[in-house]
Amino acid sequence: MTSHVGRLYALGVAVVAFFLAWALVAAHPWSTAKAARDPRLSALAQREQRLRQESKLVQQIVDRRFSDYRRQFAAYKAALARRQAQIAAARAAAARLATATTASAPSASYTPSTSYAASAPVPAVRVVTLPPLVVTRTS
Repeated sequence: MTSHVGRLYALGVAVVAFFLAWALVAAHPWSTAKAARDPRLSALAQREQRLRQESKLVQQIVDRRFSDYRRQFAAYKAALARRQAQIAAARAAAARLATATTASAPSASYTPSTSYAASAPVPAVRVVTLPPLVVTRTS
């Protein structure tokens, strides 16, 4: 073979035949019947099916619990917002009361109020330390 074109064609055919044989061997067409009869593989397939079913059930439980959690969190968030609004309103009322009592206190003319609770100052809080309720003694 002195022709370079002939050599290139022969090399190309050899490479194609090599990869075609490689693909045929990699496909393992002769081992499918033996694999279907293997009890270990059938047991593995059954276990896989069981695990898939269990994972679906677990995912349903997790989804349900998470939706309950989101619903409860939304309710807690709304309750917290209401409570913070009440606290803000109480603080605003206490501030108005404090400014009203300080503004009316230094005045020279005294006019009695119709409601004592509206003009009464807020009592101070006193912290008391009590003795312990349970005393243990050894004999």
